[in-house]
Amino acid sequence: MKLLVFVMNDVEKLEKFLVELKQRGIKGATIINSTGMGRVLIENDDMDFIGSLKVLFDNPRAESRTFLMALEDEQVSVVLSFIDEFVGDLSRPNSGIVFTLPIDYIKGYKK
Repeated sequence: MKLLVFVMNDVEKLEKFLVELKQRGIKGATIINSTGMGRVLIENDDMDFIGSLKVLFDNPRAESRTFLMALEDEQVSVVLSFIDEFVGDLSRPNSGIVFTLPIDYIKGYKK
């Protein structure tokens, strides 16, 4: 089993993403509202004028959604392919990030 972590930067696509996941047989995910480090730094900038200029030029998003999915090994490739298809190239700025971690122990997981 793997823990798949996906940070979605375009939160307007959230509902469609969830519907498509369900259609691909993915039954569960925990979704957390999240904010990137860059956004927090801009909001906490001591120089308000510089901070407001950064917002105009960098166009940072206000928030993201972080998905945590416990997946069977064979489901990982399904979700990764879908993320590539849905989001596009994650190497583009502000597109998101995805990674997996091994799950050594799990309790309460429902197949």
